[in-house]
Amino acid sequence: MIGAIVSFTMMAVAGRAVSFELDTFEIMMYRSFVGTLIVIACLTATGTWDRVRFTHTRLHLVRNGFHFMGQNLWFYALTAIPLAQVFALEFTSPLWVLVLSPLILGERLTRIRAISAIVGFIGILIVARPSPETINAGTIAAATAAIGFAGAIMFTKRLTRVTTLASILFYLTVTQSLFGIIFAGADGDIALPSAPALPWLIVIGIGGLVAHFCMTTALSIAPATVVTPVDFTRLPVIAIIGALFYNEPIDALVILGAVIIFGANYLNIWSETRK
Repeated sequence: MIGAIVSFTMMAVAGRAVSFELDTFEIMMYRSFVGTLIVIACLTATGTWDRVRFTHTRLHLVRNGFHFMGQNLWFYALTAIPLAQVFALEFTSPLWVLVLSPLILGERLTRIRAISAIVGFIGILIVARPSPETINAGTIAAATAAIGFAGAIMFTKRLTRVTTLASILFYLTVTQSLFGIIFAGADGDIALPSAPALPWLIVIGIGGLVAHFCMTTALSIAPATVVTPVDFTRLPVIAIIGALFYNEPIDALVILGAVIIFGANYLNIWSETRK
């Protein structure tokens, strides 16, 4: 989980660093190029190409479409609002899973899940403080990114029932490379990264894969009730980085709202694991 926290934090810093010369579609395109090379190298080195199954392509496209949308909006939000606010709103993804899973996964919305969702949305209101002065493109992007990530989580769950992890990672990187080329080139102009931007793009590409690998590994070793509180420490870490390097004030209401969002998530996880 420490590896995941470092990776997610480095992705945020790197995303903000390259955003001043590349748009979000270009960042996603180059990030996916790096990810594709890593996945191909790992499959080749381990001799596990036989685990890549070219089936359920439509489901892969839907899953990666949600992730592509969420990640693009996340990168945009990094440049528009304080880093701590982006991370706080990102933590609402599990709450959207609670709300949407009955429609997509056919899961039942229990009383505890409903309470968790309501408490979590109270936390969202505290973080975003909706008003003409506080609602802007950045907060809308971060909140919508969480919905995109929630969609990716749910369709990943469906994919794990019918295919392998190698297939999911291969389709993830390849299809998002194609999405990146299409959207980045829609205006007829794809910017080439400068020499200073290249290391940051590599950090973004490696960080995304390492973060998800570390989190998946942590969940396979320890229960979610142990893993989730550790993951939540991303918020104070990014808040401190924002204060030290970007002169972003540490907003007490953002921290309070994030704690409430965490409590809602933890209530649902505790209820599920207790069963």
